[in-house]
Amino acid sequence: MSKKPGRPNPLAAAQRAERNRKIAIQVGVTAVLVALVAAIGIGLAVRNSGSDYDGPVPAAATENGAIRIGQPEAPATVRIVADMQCPVCQQFEADHSELLKQSVADGTAQIEYNIVGYLDKMSSTNYSTRSANASYCVADQGTEKYPDWLELMFRNQPPEGGAGLSDEQLIDIAHQAGYTDPAVDKCISDGTYNDYVAEMSDQSLAEGIDGTPTVFVNGEQVNLTLNQDKTGFDTAALTTAIQAAAGR
Repeated sequence: MSKKPGRPNPLAAAQRAERNRKIAIQVGVTAVLVALVAAIGIGLAVRNSGSDYDGPVPAAATENGAIRIGQPEAPATVRIVADMQCPVCQQFEADHSELLKQSVADGTAQIEYNIVGYLDKMSSTNYSTRSANASYCVADQGTEKYPDWLELMFRNQPPEGGAGLSDEQLIDIAHQAGYTDPAVDKCISDGTYNDYVAEMSDQSLAEGIDGTPTVFVNGEQVNLTLNQDKTGFDTAALTTAIQAAAGR
């Protein structure tokens, strides 16, 4: 970098430092998660290769373990593979939530969420799997409130390396989103679908998905990119893919 002559501007220097810090965090988090998820994914695949799952299956789950929001006849199907412990997934949802809600509301797209348990090693309580289990627990009671639940979960995302949210906190978030049936509480506390989460995580790894978020529109992966200031995602890629799938 070239040096500017004259008297230094402390405010400008501070702003540049803060901007550089944000870029470094974004790039660093992305790189670490990609490497970590790939490593964990390989471990999961080895652990459960050849498994023959015969445990409980969520009523709300599609054949590939997704939770579907919107009308099945919508011309575009947006499939989002995400981990509730993943900070980049949190950023993706924050940046794209309005686009996704509008696409569902106007019938352009249905959204399929595959919530996986890749990042259990980033907490001391297998938070990725427990939160994915909670996802199925609430969806079994209806998907109308699911986007609200998802927003609350990401808003309360725990830091990596800690204990994650407790079962009591997961239950409280479910209640806040409107899921007050005692069956939801029991499902979360019992970890009813923990093994199913592991099975679906393995299936996604077998597809070649080793990082989150991974997004598809009508089966074609969308190349996600950061916006110009590197503080979040550019929504143009997903917008264009949905419009193309809808013939617009």
